[in-house]
Amino acid sequence: HYEELGRLIDRTLAPDGLAFVHTIGRSRPQPLNRWVATRIFPDAHPPALSEMARIFEPNGFAVLDVENLRLHYARTAQHWLTRFQRAWPEIVTRVPEETARAFELYLAGTVAAFRCAWMCLYQVVFARAKNDAVPWTRADLYAAAHAAR
Repeated sequence: HYEELGRLIDRTLAPDGLAFVHTIGRSRPQPLNRWVATRIFPDAHPPALSEMARIFEPNGFAVLDVENLRLHYARTAQHWLTRFQRAWPEIVTRVPEETARAFELYLAGTVAAFRCAWMCLYQVVFARAKNDAVPWTRADLYAAAHAAR
């Protein structure tokens, strides 16, 4: 539903506004692992940037910045897996062991997928193409964050 999302953003974004998409994605278009698509995220489709272009291009948006935080997400998923494994005795009192093992496998696979770049974590900042009220560099973004602290 990329085109539909783009139209919604187009209807709601102020003329001088910035928009942001944060999504798990892929380096190229391909289907999600069948086991994950069946057992964990039915009907999910992590997009490639080329697929996400259908949000931006038909609506006259200009992409200002793209960042891939896959290694950050790999570390986050590793923390989740470690906590999950520590809590194993409690977990198996709440869900069947088969379900718990499926989620442990999913978390371990997630760590591996982000470490080896099978999966990505994209953050895309964009605006209307004619919007000149945009940061010149990322330094402006970091300065604002520093001032807020």
